[in-house]
Amino acid sequence: MIPVCRLEDLPKGESFRVETTPPVAVFHTDDGDLYAIDDTCTHQDASLSEGWLEGCLVECPLHAASFDLRTGAPTCLPARRPVRTHRVTVDDGVIHLHLAAEEGTAA
Repeated sequence: MIPVCRLEDLPKGESFRVETTPPVAVFHTDDGDLYAIDDTCTHQDASLSEGWLEGCLVECPLHAASFDLRTGAPTCLPARRPVRTHRVTVDDGVIHLHLAAEEGTAA
């Protein structure tokens, strides 16, 4: 469990990049939901935390590939592979990131 920031410090409609390996982007949607995905677009090396958030979708700033924050699935080309999703919780007003296990490793 990695503390990210206070909930009040991540406004709705914004994201926060967590410098893990690989980096993870935490998003706070306009509806107040929190999601976390790997920060790097699977089409090309671009930071999704710098993309455009609309509802539960984030658009890559480089080539407009879009990903569903709930599942990590790409919703349009040029991306074809999903990004990994991670669990997010809030405890005492602090957002916590729970990294998903890498594929092929024990959880």
